[in-house]
Amino acid sequence: MQVELLYHTPDPERAIATAARLCYAPVGAAELMETMPEERVRSVLSTIMGSGHFSTLEHASYTFAVDGVSRALTHQLVRHRIASFNQQSQRYVDGSDFDYLIPPEIRKNPEALARFEGIMREIGSAYRDLKGLLEEAGRTGSKANEDARFVLPQATASNIVVTMNCRALLNFFEHRCCRRAQWEIRHVADEMLALCRGVLPEVFGLAGAKCERLRYCPEGEKFSCGRFPAKA
Repeated sequence: MQVELLYHTPDPERAIATAARLCYAPVGAAELMETMPEERVRSVLSTIMGSGHFSTLEHASYTFAVDGVSRALTHQLVRHRIASFNQQSQRYVDGSDFDYLIPPEIRKNPEALARFEGIMREIGSAYRDLKGLLEEAGRTGSKANEDARFVLPQATASNIVVTMNCRALLNFFEHRCCRRAQWEIRHVADEMLALCRGVLPEVFGLAGAKCERLRYCPEGEKFSCGRFPAKA
């Protein structure tokens, strides 16, 4: 899998600080954007992060390319509704030779790995057979793909473009950087967080699983991974 930062709001610190200062300033946002000193920008960001008044963080966004991940992951990813997604289509992209992800625990188990890869080969063969039968019956191109794809597994590799604003990203990291998160989406979240920290450390420096900030696990003793004590 690969995570790449394609684009982010130019000068996100200033965009966020401008939105925050506008509420109290006698001048317009454009003038604030141009004239606010750098030290004032940093001061405003520090106040925002300390107060928890995160609405202004929504004025800066990040766009990521997430490639070579499973459909199981993208089904989890799109549950984060304050975001925009565009995903590789299984209707327009032929799945006859689909790539797939192998969970680490299966890869470590030779017997499970052999069984898993055997199933993937069977599914690939079934997809090609179904597509051929559909084409023989006159249902060709994307029409054949859209029906044959129903046999493809959640392990099927996919590519997706994701855009989130900073506030949505903080929420995403709280849930998906947690040790209880599924291994694949946790890896993607960690990669995204590292990229965000590189651009905007004032906002993302302390971002991550909830326990990183709270110093206790809010999931309760039953679901705690043990890194921090559970909240009583």
